[in-house]
Amino acid sequence: MISKPDKNKTRQKRHTRVRGKISGTADCPRLNVFRSNKNIYAQLIDDVAGVTLASASTLDKEVKVEGTKVEQAQQVGALVAQRAVKAGHKVVVFDRGGYLYHGRIAALATAARENGLEF
Repeated sequence: MISKPDKNKTRQKRHTRVRGKISGTADCPRLNVFRSNKNIYAQLIDDVAGVTLASASTLDKEVKVEGTKVEQAQQVGALVAQRAVKAGHKVVVFDRGGYLYHGRIAALATAARENGLEF
């Protein structure tokens, strides 16, 4: 019997491989994205100090629950960008978390760029 590869394990392998190459600092934090079936989470991380500088998710009250998941990801991207700029961080490193740069991940990144983040 042919077994299907576990998509989450392959995503985690991709993520650890990429994480070996990028890291966030206080000057240029890492914009990390996690996607579940229902929600999407984004946070700015300073890997040197091990501190989250700003975060946003679909569970926040500012994000409207109505609409498609792509529209919710756009709202999360805009919200995390606004919070990052307010905290004084404009330049970030984008960490897609091993996900393909498509759909919700691309929508979040585009909205973050449109709202003031540079990556």
